[in-house]
Amino acid sequence: MSLVYLASQSPRRRQLLEQIGVAHSLLLPGPDEDAEALEAERAGEAPVDYVRRVTRAKLRAAVLRLAASGRPKAPVLCADTTVAIGQRILGKPQDAAQAREMLQRLSGRTHRVMTAVGVHDGRRARYALSDSKVRFARIPAAEIERYIAGGEPFGKAGAYAIQSGIAAFIERIEGSYSGIMGLPLFETAQLLRHAGVRF
Repeated sequence: MSLVYLASQSPRRRQLLEQIGVAHSLLLPGPDEDAEALEAERAGEAPVDYVRRVTRAKLRAAVLRLAASGRPKAPVLCADTTVAIGQRILGKPQDAAQAREMLQRLSGRTHRVMTAVGVHDGRRARYALSDSKVRFARIPAAEIERYIAGGEPFGKAGAYAIQSGIAAFIERIEGSYSGIMGLPLFETAQLLRHAGVRF
């Protein structure tokens, strides 16, 4: 079995890698890195272009981090997930008011969840994109408030996680459930096999 460096703080991505038997070690930004700056939006940038650009930037930073660390060489994996309604990107809410606004906007509508994945095998980088649609039924205001009070929206694009209680209001999805969670397993497995990872 091969080792992969996961350049992500997301426990969901760790869980998904474990689900398909990929041994991994975390490769997280140091205190001298401004990881949040990589996720800054650019005016007029389409959501699909944004998620691809951020994933490429995260992977470049992680490859440099590995080289500087002195740790053994192994493929590096990173991903970024973006939620969008039309051309509007719904990022991670900064506070309860932002979370409320996002969840109200998603209520009763269909939105897209895009996750871009990148793997660097030590010589070259390969990328893939998962693009899914999620349809929410109308979410009552009291349910939105209860969800926010539980702290669930924070740190998550679009202010929700599909594997949380809010899933009771998801009417349907088109695409990849694991991609909506944050790491599309089909695309990820293909990239890892190209990188020579055995699992």
